[in-house]
Amino acid sequence: MRAVSSRMVYTNPWLTLREDQVERIDGSRGIYSVVDSPDFAIVLPFEDDGFHLVEQYRYPVGARSWEFPSGSFPDGVAGTPVELAAAELGEETGLTAGRLEPLGRVNPANGWTGQAGHVFLATNLTPGEPRREATEVDMRQAWFPRPEVERMLRDGVITDAPSLAAYLLFTMRESRVQT
Repeated sequence: MRAVSSRMVYTNPWLTLREDQVERIDGSRGIYSVVDSPDFAIVLPFEDDGFHLVEQYRYPVGARSWEFPSGSFPDGVAGTPVELAAAELGEETGLTAGRLEPLGRVNPANGWTGQAGHVFLATNLTPGEPRREATEVDMRQAWFPRPEVERMLRDGVITDAPSLAAYLLFTMRESRVQT
């Protein structure tokens, strides 16, 4: 598939929506809508065989959501994925990681966006004060033992797709470490 033309439909500081006229491999034409958003980092803060999670209201689903800390750099700010992971961890939880280990990369919705999430395991944690953005004033943070996190994943309490994928990468890391 190749783009024949592209037009910007909408833009704001968090995303751009474009509509591409495409030509498929068989020569037929169509349109493809694409949301361009900056990549993000998702961090699994792990200590004492449990995880620090954050909970916040997610407007699109009309509900509060438990998740691993995650986010993108603000508009106009750039850095490496590990710098972003450290910034998001501190911003949302106040924690500082002595070690940030990359676990992998995920595409949360590759049918409509090229956005990628860089997944990190944070260990050797030091507590501090969160530095939340204005949009995160309702955010809560709590530590959960690992069996409770797994129950939350199984029972649909945690439904955030990047958090689910990040936990899978964590368990795959454990399999590699144990062999």
